[in-house]
Amino acid sequence: QVQLVESGGGLVQAGGSLRLSCAASVTLFSINAVGWYRQAPGKQRELVATLTSGGITNYADSVKGRFTMSRDNAKNTVYLQMNSLRPEDTAVYYCNAESGAYTFWGQGTQVTVSS
Repeated sequence: QVQLVESGGGLVQAGGSLRLSCAASVTLFSINAVGWYRQAPGKQRELVATLTSGGITNYADSVKGRFTMSRDNAKNTVYLQMNSLRPEDTAVYYCNAESGAYTFWGQGTQVTVSS
């Protein structure tokens, strides 16, 4: 069982920045991949970024060049640095972890970008 706790969401003006954190209850070395997803009202949950245990990152086209995913193994925490935020980035952001055959989700954190 992997527990994930997101934090760092909030209200920010367009063009601003936020850093989301996802703290895992286990060492990141036991997790195959960690991802950030988001879900806007009335829309399906979509992939934002992923980071594999080998350090490979992948980003959705809509956030490339603006968002950066990183990790701190000592803190069992992954981050999503979000710059140049746009109103269309408004959503609940969820942390996701794949460990073996299982997938785990955090409770989500709200990000609201005002125009």
